[in-house]
Amino acid sequence: MTEDFLQYIWQYSLYLPEGNLTGEGEPVETLLAGQPNAHAGPDFTDARVRIGDTLWAGCVEIHLRSSDWERHGHHLDPAYNSVVLHAVYQRDADTYNARRQKVPVMELHFDARYYDNYTRLTGSKTHIACRDEPDKADRLSLALWLERLAIERLEQKTGALMQTYAATGGNWEETLYQRLARSFGFSLNALPFESLARSLPLNILLKHRDHLQQLEALLFGQAGLLDSADAADGYCTELRREYLHLRKKYGLTPIDRFLWKFLRLRPVNFPTLRIAQFAALIHRNGRLFSQIIEAKSMADFEKIFDLQASPYWDTHYVFGRDSLRRKKSFAAVSIRTVLINTVVPFLFAYGKLHGADEFCTHAVGLLESLPPEKNSILASWEELGVHQPNALASQALLQLAGEYCRPRRCLSCVIGNRIVRK
Repeated sequence: MTEDFLQYIWQYSLYLPEGNLTGEGEPVETLLAGQPNAHAGPDFTDARVRIGDTLWAGCVEIHLRSSDWERHGHHLDPAYNSVVLHAVYQRDADTYNARRQKVPVMELHFDARYYDNYTRLTGSKTHIACRDEPDKADRLSLALWLERLAIERLEQKTGALMQTYAATGGNWEETLYQRLARSFGFSLNALPFESLARSLPLNILLKHRDHLQQLEALLFGQAGLLDSADAADGYCTELRREYLHLRKKYGLTPIDRFLWKFLRLRPVNFPTLRIAQFAALIHRNGRLFSQIIEAKSMADFEKIFDLQASPYWDTHYVFGRDSLRRKKSFAAVSIRTVLINTVVPFLFAYGKLHGADEFCTHAVGLLESLPPEKNSILASWEELGVHQPNALASQALLQLAGEYCRPRRCLSCVIGNRIVRK
């Protein structure tokens, strides 16, 4: 038995209607279960319960055993003085608040099948706990749930972006620059790429926007990638000489080279190539903020990110090591990833902060116009017959898998909720 499950039983009034008595034998009637409280303090606020002939308004606390009240120190905490009912699985002690007033205790009795369903889900060995359940959810409920999940995921990404916005002192241009840098690192090199951007303010790069080689010198130098033993060809030597001059001029300190990951990456995803493409982005577009805000169509965004690394990289993936000649363009799938993970949250955050709903609508519309991502998690949903027509749907399913399926938060999921109550 878990407290999470008991809170679920209380929240949805799934306990048996008969035999709800306090330790003193007074009948308990729930008029309002209250609002779940995710912060410090009692589990439910704004509840309405009738105990005997008296109607009480206040908080409700849930525990496995009533003795847990004192074990958790609630008898000393004034924040729990507002509790009007202590609902438990097993009553093994009386409950008193910090005023030494007795708090009514009620045992929760429920149909054992609810708990059997719950343990079957949470004990599943499959990544998607409900994959073998014959009746998961009706199409309408699932569609509405996925719509909510897509917005939830978008708001989570917006929250991370707003932290960057606050750290830059409310500078949208710098915020976009740092978040785009992070997205160019994709999953494995996101953190070093973000650290690189933080160590090298955009206004320095913009002073050298017209000189691609100087941009590369600044970015590769700050990345710590110009000092390796294999980086000894003529082009790297030129970049190193340029960087030493600019480093002294701007008082720069590079990040550590060891932060970058090359192992198990395809050469087209090497951070060296991504940095060269990022330099091309700054060289071609300069101040990106206005371009992103003003872009209306997918063609506008594709034009912004239609990038090609400098000629040196036609025959290289890393410094000092030749490869077959090939133009190193920023691939369409990479553009879509940047749009989904950075541009869409950026537009959504900008719209939220300025009360401009058109930007929020534009962000959601952009997701609807993009094809779904492809990975093993989404392939699992596809096998279960959950089709993903666009990136909005695939983002929702990634949110469901990461925030609900993996941590087994089945009680908070519309699908899991339906199965538990079955």
